[in-house]
This record gives sequence, C-alpha cells and structure tokens, in this order.
Amino acid sequence: MMQDQDLDEAPLPANGAFPDLALSALVVPLLKGVLYREADGALWHALLNLQPTVRDYVAVLGLELVLDDAEGYAFLRSQPESEDDSADRPPRLIARRQLSFPVSLTLALLRKKLAEFDATGGDTRLVLTLDEIAELLRVFLPAGTNEAKLIDQIELHVNKIVELGFLRRLRTETGARAGGQSGYEVRRILKAFIDAQWLSEFDIRLAAYQIQLSGLPGTPAGLAHGGPADA
Repeated sequence: MMQDQDLDEAPLPANGAFPDLALSALVVPLLKGVLYREADGALWHALLNLQPTVRDYVAVLGLELVLDDAEGYAFLRSQPESEDDSADRPPRLIARRQLSFPVSLTLALLRKKLAEFDATGGDTRLVLTLDEIAELLRVFLPAGTNEAKLIDQIELHVNKIVELGFLRRLRTETGARAGGQSGYEVRRILKAFIDAQWLSEFDIRLAAYQIQLSGLPGTPAGLAHGGPADA
C-alpha cells in the first residue's frame, strides 16, 4: 500500500489522473468500513482529490460513495434498487444487517440525543456513559424492571452498536466523572443512517415504539426482543 507521504505529495501525472495504486489504497479501506478524517488525514486528503474517480470505480461494483466533508467521514453503500434494475445487476457486496428492535430503538434515541447536543453549540463530541444510555431507554420500560438485568441487557445492545460503528468506546476519558465507567462517543456517521426527515417524525415513531414495548413482558428479556430493522 502506498505510504501516507506518497498520497499527500505525489505529483499528478500529465493527464491529471492519480496512479492506480493510489486508487486501490482508497477503495480497499472503504470496502472494509468507514474512513474517518481524524483517523487518517492523508487518505482523507487523497479521497477528496479523487472523489469523481472513486465514484466511477465503485459504481461498476454497484456501490456509491457517501462522503460528508463537514463531519469527516466516508463510506460505501449499495446503490438504491429501482424497478428498472435489470436481472444482470451485480451481486450485493455490502449486505443488509438485520437489527433487533431494542438496538434500533437505542440508535434512534442516540440520534435524537445527538441532534439536541448539536443544538447547544458546545463540544463537538457527544460522550455518554452506559448509565446515561440506559436512562434514555428507561422511560420505555415497564415499572419494576430489574435494574441489574436491565444494565446487562443494555450493555449487550451497546456492544452491538459499537460493533456496527455508531459508538466508539472511550476507556479513560470519562472514567473520572463516571466512577471508572467507560464512556461511549456517539459517532456522527449515525446522521447518515437516520436523516433529518426521519428525525422530524421521531415523536410519532417513539410513540409507536412505546406501544410495542408496552406489549412485551416486564423484564429485560422483553427488551431483548423485537422486530428487525436494516442498517
């Protein structure tokens, strides 16, 4: 793979195109997951310069590039399907992931919290402890839910969200104020999956969630059950 310095400083060929090696150095990490500006500034800089080329390249694979320069993230997703799609459409390279109901609910609540956080105009990073995430969910649970089992269940869902890349675990930054408890940064890529239009209907969706939860058993096991959602 090309070194970071090469990506930043290599001169353009006469035709204005970057070498194939530079393109490979961009597409391979994007196929593996999300590219963050803060994690690799050199690759990010190269991606900004190579955007049209990358978009054309991944389109052949049935993918599209999603890039948010303001928030500093980029990723690939499958092109939207349409009724005009032909039978020879390439196989889906990025599979849909089925999410449980409580994971979907937690993601929705985190997205709302992020919107409220941004409206304050303060820090650029939203960091929550496990207890704070549990508090977001508590209003949707029946009275008398076992606290210890509740936290255990929520921690499982939080671990899944970390695995999906919407939360990042911070082991030391919030430990002092949280009694040694790990903090979780809400990654801004969540905004790309739950957009402003969806958020505008959030109260209605939350009411539907609460009705669904009220029909579940009044135990944390009930919280672990739910219908699937796509991420």
